[in-house]
Amino acid sequence: METHQLHRGRLIDHIQLVVRDLKASQDFYTAVLNELEIPIVGSTDGYFWADELVVSSADSVAASGLLTGRHHLAFQAKNRETVHAVYHAALAHGGKDNGAPGERPYHPAYYAAFIIDPDGNNIEVVYHGEAVRSAPSVVIDF
Repeated sequence: METHQLHRGRLIDHIQLVVRDLKASQDFYTAVLNELEIPIVGSTDGYFWADELVVSSADSVAASGLLTGRHHLAFQAKNRETVHAVYHAALAHGGKDNGAPGERPYHPAYYAAFIIDPDGNNIEVVYHGEAVRSAPSVVIDF
């Protein structure tokens, strides 16, 4: 029997978006991720990836031939200024406004902006404020 080591500590291993226009998506996500200081680490003719995000064309070997549906992805920002920078970069690279930067009622100090990407995904960039960011992490053993 083969043993596999499973890394626990992150909820999501990776997310794949299958898009209509890979170039438009790469322009959009490169601008967004640059503001978040997350580099695009690789690309081919059919897909690109950054950290846990993979974006591919429908005809890529990384896809099953079907476009993904609409999704909501929220990226963490290090401060309010980054929320603004991502929002403006996204709009300048094919995104559509879905909620300008501002406080939201989800919890105190929740500061976010929402943009629709070129394929209709709702992209959020959020800063949770210093009080939330400095709270200790919780580890749960199963």
